[in-house]
Amino acid sequence: MFLSKSYDNRYQGVVFEQKYENPENMTAKRKVTLSHVDEMGKANMVDVGGKPVQFRTAVATGHIRLGKETLDLIRENKMKKGDVLTIAEIAGIQGGKRTSELIPLCHPLTITKMEVRATLDKTGVKVQGLAKCNGQTGIEMEALTAVSIALLTIYDMCKAVDKTMVIGEISLLEKTKSNQQK
Repeated sequence: MFLSKSYDNRYQGVVFEQKYENPENMTAKRKVTLSHVDEMGKANMVDVGGKPVQFRTAVATGHIRLGKETLDLIRENKMKKGDVLTIAEIAGIQGGKRTSELIPLCHPLTITKMEVRATLDKTGVKVQGLAKCNGQTGIEMEALTAVSIALLTIYDMCKAVDKTMVIGEISLLEKTKSNQQK
């Protein structure tokens, strides 16, 4: 499945055509419109007021590749700026809580849980973020922001000793919603 970009003159906005293979091996199309674009093609915050309040969760992950010497310094807690993993986790939590201030069309949510874990692996640091809320819209942007901010914090804390760092593989692992809190 892939998306191709086209312009719909009627709305003067961006419309995507989603092409996929149907069971009979014939190509089918359906239009997918962007939810944050109005009829005139302008940015628009979606009205979620009519949606029911549901318990929502999201889990995101990301990774930063580091040099061996940097990994050793983090493992031995010898970085000049302090405990890299703990500070990154705290920064990630703070960033996740401020998502609606950073991303213009995100709704402010009442977050019930924000957890960020940074762990060393063979090539760098893996960061995982969990976000929970009772709300009318998803909380995946908060989980993704938490991971991104934690990774940027690691970068900031290690930039003096490592010029080869690469942040990548940031993705949403899971997004759920239900009528009851679990």
